[in-house]
Amino acid sequence: MKFTEPASANPIDRMTVVGRPHDRIDGPRKTTGTAAYAYERHAEAPNAAYGWIIGAAIAKGRIRSMNLDDARGAPGVLGIVTAAEAGKLNKGNFNTAKLLGGPEIDHYHQAVAIVIAESFEQARAAAGLVRIDYDRAKGQYDLDEALKTAPLTGGEEGKPGKEDRTGSFESAFGAAPVKLDAEYTTPDHSHAMMEPFASLAIWEGDQLTVWTSNQMIAWGRGDLAKTLGMPKEKVRLISPYVGGGFGGKLFLRTDAVMAALGAKAVGRPVKVAMQRPLMANNATHRPATTQRIRIGATKDGAIQAIAHESGSGDQPGGGPETAVNQTKLLYAGPNRLTAMRLAVLNLPEGNAMRAPGEAPGMMALEIAMDEMAEKLGMDPVAFRVKNDTQVDPEKPDRRFSQRQLVRCLEEGAQRFGWSQRNARPAQVRDGRWLVGMGVAAAFRNHMNMKSGARVTLNKDGRVVVETDMTDIGTGSYTIIAQTAAEMMGVPMDAVDVRLGDSDYPVSAGSGGQFGAANATAGVYAACVKLREAVAQRLGFNSADLNFADGQVTGGNRSVALRDAVASGPLTAEDRIEFGDLDKTWQLSTFGAHFVEVGVDAYTGVTRLRRMLAVCAAGRILNPKAARSQMIGAMTMGVGSALMEELAVDKRFGFFVNHDLAGYEVPVHADIPHQEVIFLEEADDKANPMKAKGVGELGLCGVGAAVANAVYNATGVRIRDYPLTLEKHLDRLPAIV
Repeated sequence: MKFTEPASANPIDRMTVVGRPHDRIDGPRKTTGTAAYAYERHAEAPNAAYGWIIGAAIAKGRIRSMNLDDARGAPGVLGIVTAAEAGKLNKGNFNTAKLLGGPEIDHYHQAVAIVIAESFEQARAAAGLVRIDYDRAKGQYDLDEALKTAPLTGGEEGKPGKEDRTGSFESAFGAAPVKLDAEYTTPDHSHAMMEPFASLAIWEGDQLTVWTSNQMIAWGRGDLAKTLGMPKEKVRLISPYVGGGFGGKLFLRTDAVMAALGAKAVGRPVKVAMQRPLMANNATHRPATTQRIRIGATKDGAIQAIAHESGSGDQPGGGPETAVNQTKLLYAGPNRLTAMRLAVLNLPEGNAMRAPGEAPGMMALEIAMDEMAEKLGMDPVAFRVKNDTQVDPEKPDRRFSQRQLVRCLEEGAQRFGWSQRNARPAQVRDGRWLVGMGVAAAFRNHMNMKSGARVTLNKDGRVVVETDMTDIGTGSYTIIAQTAAEMMGVPMDAVDVRLGDSDYPVSAGSGGQFGAANATAGVYAACVKLREAVAQRLGFNSADLNFADGQVTGGNRSVALRDAVASGPLTAEDRIEFGDLDKTWQLSTFGAHFVEVGVDAYTGVTRLRRMLAVCAAGRILNPKAARSQMIGAMTMGVGSALMEELAVDKRFGFFVNHDLAGYEVPVHADIPHQEVIFLEEADDKANPMKAKGVGELGLCGVGAAVANAVYNATGVRIRDYPLTLEKHLDRLPAIV
């Protein structure tokens, strides 16, 4: 199905199933422990051996020698695979660094070997007997130092990078009567998902099957085949349940490659769960940023000039953290400058983490907006409202398909009791607590991606949906079932959803908050074809039919849906493909975050007291699941604001706090009640579902809302995340 014109009225608009707050259909299996994750495929891969990954003990250099003799002779050991045993391996299209190092080492904890044994404990013990000698080389691990000579990004191949400009920023900024020029930093962040990177591999002749924890099945399958130098058709990836990914599992990772190599070497299934202390350095992370923001405005608060420059680092061949993305679109202003610099670092690979770009970018921009509002003597909500725009500021002839940012801000302010906020910082106390409120806009673009599905109507009247779409804890099973139920006019419990298998049609996959809208649009397309097949078999001449309550009705005739399959099942397969609507229109999602904090006047500890998010993100397919996504993202934003930071050892090039003992994330006790409001919206320019996404919108801006609330409580402005107590303790108001 080609989607080239705005969606007209269609069966989804009935919203008898779609748009309702359904419970997760995968919930019972997950809560009873019967949902089998990648590491738990006991029936499909009996007698599996266990693999233990050995990570490099240097960040840059080469392996001089490896002594494997003691490990090979250890109890239960079946085999050891290193780069020498593996032979030539390619690098996947989506990988920046090799997934198996040796003899050259690209980063700390890069996999250099896997030990396979009869038990997990035997593999772990034997790995401790491997002796590796390294030649350490000098590396670059200091972002601040590397950015001094880092080039601009954005140039064409073989040409230098460039700044993106509209109007004349320098002259407009120089002439502005009110100015802000400030720097902000965000640290490296770890995905820290609950389920580790885990895979189980089995070979049957030259056919490889891997159960793995992966968000994007088609990408992973293609890159695994490329890495191993084998035809893609000979690789099957299966990932029906994923215990969290946050972008860390978008791409092929070491666990899948090492499981496949290990299984080949020992001639039996091998399972690998990457040990938690290896994950932060072995896998990807959100890169640290240094950002400079300049804003010039008239005395009445109209932005005349805005510039956002960001610097980040990555492995050779990597890319920048695109922290300036939202600044191109969020606020009006005729004179604009955005630029990014990319430093080459020998730290582990930086890559996508939930809301890449906007997440750290808005942590800076939305503090800057508050600082500017204070300089102007304006309310922070009013300042944002004044600088709203209904068109792309860089391309004024390109309108937003839907943009309810002002409504999000104003309704959120009223709901939160924003009028009770004291504009003067450090004025409100509750016992020993300094109390403050903060606000930030939320913004994240919507992306269209091809997505396919296969739908079958069986003789018993049940509908089966098959697509390689994954459920990473987001509720994909449920919204896909809702879509099929709405389209085919059957109850939810008459739909079976099968996900996460490369044997199924290729979907958009889970990432970038594009998964829900695109995957359900693909199911919609397949259901349209199935409805046509049903109509033909039942002898209806008109395509204008109503599918509801198990009946197909057209004109004055009504027939049971099940009659269409009396002679055999019907199957239809299709995918959604997009034209240029996303070029004609700017497709984005918007929101506003409001936060109240208390800061202990004696210790400087920050505690969240209230949180509210108001969102406009197209049609909400399942409000219950969407709220769950929002509050999870808001919680992640609190972590980024107050505690999360990968500490870099700049001497030896690794993240020191590489486990959950040292890398702190929020727990239930850290998070207060979170209220989420979704504005009524249906975006006909986005897709036939008229839906967009919320999974990353809920994160964008939260960190700044917390930071602004801390400032309002204390009068101490912190521009370097996380906002830990030592950054303001000595500057807190005097205790009376």
